[in-house]
Amino acid sequence: MNKLEVAKLYKEIKKRYANFDASLQAVEEDLGMLRDIPYDVAYSNVRQHIMTSDFPPKISQIRGRLGEQIERERMKESTAEHFANLDSWSAASKPPPPGYWDEVKRRIRGAADA
Repeated sequence: MNKLEVAKLYKEIKKRYANFDASLQAVEEDLGMLRDIPYDVAYSNVRQHIMTSDFPPKISQIRGRLGEQIERERMKESTAEHFANLDSWSAASKPPPPGYWDEVKRRIRGAADA
């Protein structure tokens, strides 16, 4: 949603709940948490909330289950990307050159003797 849509939604909520803060400041503060939710989904969630609750909706109720689905999808994509990186790194890795570990051990022992 954009700022205008959040303001429109808050105006609708304010009609039903007199104590709801629909100020410009509230719209601006909440915009970041509602930006990824389509207006029609949020509006539908608010309408359902109005029909079933005596109290104004919170952000989580405006977002509804779609917010969880979006977050779950983002996490799936992030996980798939991470596993792709792991596979890429695994394929690109190769053992150290011959004698590498012997040289490391020699340097450690030399540093310990010094």
